Amino acid sequence: MSAKTVSVKENILAANTEKAEQSRKLLSSRNVLMVNVMSSPGSGKTSLILQTVNRFRHKYRIAVIEGDIASSIDTDKITRQNIPAIQINTGGGCHLDARMIRNSLDTMDLGQIDLIFIENVGNLVCTADFDLGAHKNVVILSIPEGDDKPYKYPVIFIEADAVVVNKTDVLPHFDFNLDDFPGIIRGLNPSAKVFPVSAKTGEGLDSWFSWIEEMLM
Repeated sequence: MSAKTVSVKENILAANTEKAEQSRKLLSSRNVLMVNVMSSPGSGKTSLILQTVNRFRHKYRIAVIEGDIASSIDTDKITRQNIPAIQINTGGGCHLDARMIRNSLDTMDLGQIDLIFIENVGNLVCTADFDLGAHKNVVILSIPEGDDKPYKYPVIFIEADAVVVNKTDVLPHFDFNLDDFPGIIRGLNPSAKVFPVSAKTGEGLDSWFSWIEEMLM
């Protein structure tokens, strides 16, 4: 009798992709844009989202889905701005998946939302494998992390629709070649937009805001 080999990961990803596509179709039917924001811990996901919320809060209805291994620290920062947020604690898991996101969407009044940000778990590896049903995937890379991360973690940059290079205000103190970095991204992903910004000072954010608004109009 011959043994049968079953690829567990392939089965998991196939089921996840199906659930993600269902969510994407649901959101599109309600004219809701969902953006998945990924990065290493500390790169500035929450700071970028808060800056974007402050820019658009009087024009668009925004909600946030927060993913963390534990705690609600980032969610608390969002809700203090009177923005609805849903906390997902993965209990040790290194990423969110489409089922978690769909469960969150089912608790929302999508008729009262224009834009949803997903703040994914801080991780450059397994977050890239799981389609969450978002319309756009954004990767944040901070200046202190170094410009070699696309070589070390190519998949997440290949999957990105935009790469935000955050913390440009500290560029003089680190060995990060910002002039050559867009070329590195183009070599992996020619269609990805690159936005050098400082979520702290506001430098460069207008181009990021314009990209978001183009998709909302």
